[in-house]
Amino acid sequence: MAVAKTNPRPARARGAPNVNRKDDSLAQLRAQIRSLEIRVHKGEERRRALLHIMGDLNVSNKRLSEQRKAMLHILVDYEQDRRRLAGQTERLDNSRRALIHILQDSHKSNVRLEESRKAMIHIMGDLRNTTEEIQHREHELRDKQEQLVQAGKLATLGELTTGVAHELNNPLNNIGLYIGNACDQIDLGVFDREKIRVDLDNAIQQVRKATEIITHLRTFGRAAKASSEPISINVVVRRALSLLQEQLRIRQIHTNLYLSDDDPVVIGNPIQLEQVVINLLTNARDALTNAPRKELHLSTRYSGDEIELEVVDTGPGIHPGLEQRIFDPFFTTKEVGAGTGLGLSITYGIIQEHGGSISVRNAPGAGAAFLVRLPMVEDRTSE
Repeated sequence: MAVAKTNPRPARARGAPNVNRKDDSLAQLRAQIRSLEIRVHKGEERRRALLHIMGDLNVSNKRLSEQRKAMLHILVDYEQDRRRLAGQTERLDNSRRALIHILQDSHKSNVRLEESRKAMIHIMGDLRNTTEEIQHREHELRDKQEQLVQAGKLATLGELTTGVAHELNNPLNNIGLYIGNACDQIDLGVFDREKIRVDLDNAIQQVRKATEIITHLRTFGRAAKASSEPISINVVVRRALSLLQEQLRIRQIHTNLYLSDDDPVVIGNPIQLEQVVINLLTNARDALTNAPRKELHLSTRYSGDEIELEVVDTGPGIHPGLEQRIFDPFFTTKEVGAGTGLGLSITYGIIQEHGGSISVRNAPGAGAAFLVRLPMVEDRTSE
């Protein structure tokens, strides 16, 4: 049996359209798959975006809930504030009515105030005139006080004339003696040049001594200038004691000096400080008039940042209760005519002007002890 031969090429030719259709279908299927994948991807992105939106909505809902609660509190506070405002409004209305009455009263007060202002102008004019008069009186009082201090100094100087006259009498007698010796040698024709020169030199020394005493009196007696300088307190004590030494000797008052070896220096007016020491010595001299034991002790020393000057006598002391009054002007325990009561007052004022202090107490086993404290010079030379 014969087998019929087939032609393979025409068979492939007949199946080509089917293959093409399958490829097209596969391409379409792939395109649809790709489109579906894109749609799935976009859907996934939209789902994620939706999840974020839902989360944000949830957060917003929570915030909105909190804001609602806060709004409720605000409304409650608002209601309370409204009620308070209503009460304040009512009180304000009452205050307004009261203010109207006050304004009416204020108008009446302004009328009275205007009248008072006019009266005040006249009072201020009188007060200005009174103030000017008071200032003029204070200036006069200041001048009188300065004159009073100077008068007290001159009164003290007058009391010193007896002792000073004795101090001057000695050098004057010596001058007369030395010059007389020189004249006798000339009259006798004895020309011993060396001896005559010695007598004349001695006479010149006595003249200088008398001149020094007179200069000291003139310096102390003149009005002290308002100037300060470094001065040794020991020098002040010795100068003051030299003026009173003869009076103390005549009254048989023994003086003991205990002056510091450090030579304390203060800033002050030497004439005024000398007046302080003289006043204290004069006060002690009078206190020792009827004392059984007549001794006077003067001492200077350093005490911290101050310099102390102490004058102690063996008199009757200070009566209890008079420690403060003793420095008052014109206060004195002496008999009428025996004193002015200005010495200690002037002393107190001078010490105050020098930035110091003065106090008095009854010394144990003695009389009165006056203690003067003065500021120490800051640049004191160390030993």
